[in-house]
Amino acid sequence: MKMNGDEVARLQTPDEAALCACLEAMKAAQTRDGLPDAALRTDRLTRLMVLLRERADDFCAALDADFGGRPRETSLMSDVMATFNTVKYARGRIRRWMKPDRRDGVVPFNLFGARVEVQRMPKGVVGILGPWNVPLFTTLAPLAFALAAGNRAMLKPSEFVPRTSALLQAAVQDLFAADEVAVFTGDAAVAGAFSALPFDHLVFTGSTTTGIRVMRAAAENLVPVTLELGGKSPVVVGRSADVRLAAERILSAKVMNSGQVCVSPDTVHVADELVEPFIAACEAVHRRLFPPVAGDAALTSVIDARHFARIRGYLDEVRSAGGRIVDCGGGLAGSGRKLPLHLVVDPPAGARIAQEEIFGPVLQVERYADIAAVIDRINAGPRPLALYYFGADRAEERRVLAHTLSGGVAINDVMLQVAAHDAPFGGVGASGMGVYHGREGFNEFCHPRTVYRSGWWDPRKALGLLPPYSKKLYGRLSKTLKV
Repeated sequence: MKMNGDEVARLQTPDEAALCACLEAMKAAQTRDGLPDAALRTDRLTRLMVLLRERADDFCAALDADFGGRPRETSLMSDVMATFNTVKYARGRIRRWMKPDRRDGVVPFNLFGARVEVQRMPKGVVGILGPWNVPLFTTLAPLAFALAAGNRAMLKPSEFVPRTSALLQAAVQDLFAADEVAVFTGDAAVAGAFSALPFDHLVFTGSTTTGIRVMRAAAENLVPVTLELGGKSPVVVGRSADVRLAAERILSAKVMNSGQVCVSPDTVHVADELVEPFIAACEAVHRRLFPPVAGDAALTSVIDARHFARIRGYLDEVRSAGGRIVDCGGGLAGSGRKLPLHLVVDPPAGARIAQEEIFGPVLQVERYADIAAVIDRINAGPRPLALYYFGADRAEERRVLAHTLSGGVAINDVMLQVAAHDAPFGGVGASGMGVYHGREGFNEFCHPRTVYRSGWWDPRKALGLLPPYSKKLYGRLSKTLKV
């Protein structure tokens, strides 16, 4: 039968039909069961903690296989434990967060018993699109706050970590009802169909380019979004900085997951006279963390051949242009897709590495003479997800923070701002919108509903505020317009 586009909706694939059916079932269950109490929310988060505890070793093995080499300690710390602690934090605060907020009443009605409060209502069904780089944390941390807020959720983990995604799907099916939490696996086409569903809220973590597509799809159904993106997170090493300390903390963070972290340092701005000491300190730190005699077992692989070729391409382009590249491996030759950290010093402005988020085991180092030029350089680009400052000069620190804007900041350290459970995590502009973590994460997945309770007497008639109006009312009202 020939179909007219004005008469017939597009056909659904089996994957799309399953997604739609799940969403409808969850929305129906949310309406049927009403507002979930604190006990049910606590139970759901407890089950999520059990899932992580019981499957910890399995997840570490799956992540190692998906990456083609990822130390189990890295997976246990960054994916399993980080997520477990986030869930535990949220579970312990559910009752406190659920309490309505008492607000100022409406004058003069509040004088006669009228009251106003704000209730935090679950939005309904939250969709979560997870990335591949830290797949458990970036998928299950937002889930923790969505469940704490009383929602149900559908998850679509990345197809680039198929074993981890399949394991997560099986584990969720074992511990959650199909209309509580559901996991869908599949390729980019499934992710596209997922992002087009009429969720009550949608979370996406990934690249800015994909974030734009996700937001565009969500806009078709007016779905509110939380986008956790990324960008070229800069580090400013001031002249007052302890260079060895800065190198140790920057490098220790950069090698985590081989730089495949959204808040990983991307570009380090170093004062002219500190550049060579900084480079030497980076080499020393890398040799200590990854002794060449120990081999590359402690390195994490770049996720796949395409990304490995991209990273290699950055280095080849700079090398062919005569740029300076420092191999911090000190003789450590990575196997497969493992690559020791490389420093690219003062790359040409037109080089791709200077324009794109690196997201791999390469660190861009740029020298500067005046801190004002660094601030201008940061502000000339998209607003980053993270900003880092090293130094003991409090005036310079205030200057950098007051004249830049980023999703988060760490002073004399790197990436630990994300580990603060009781503080929001999110980007701004090209690095994202919305937050999770902390009370703000709970609020992200709630609708703040204002509830007005009438008092024991209505003064409107006595005050002449109802028709027919007196001739004096306008003048009386006008006199209240005081600045």
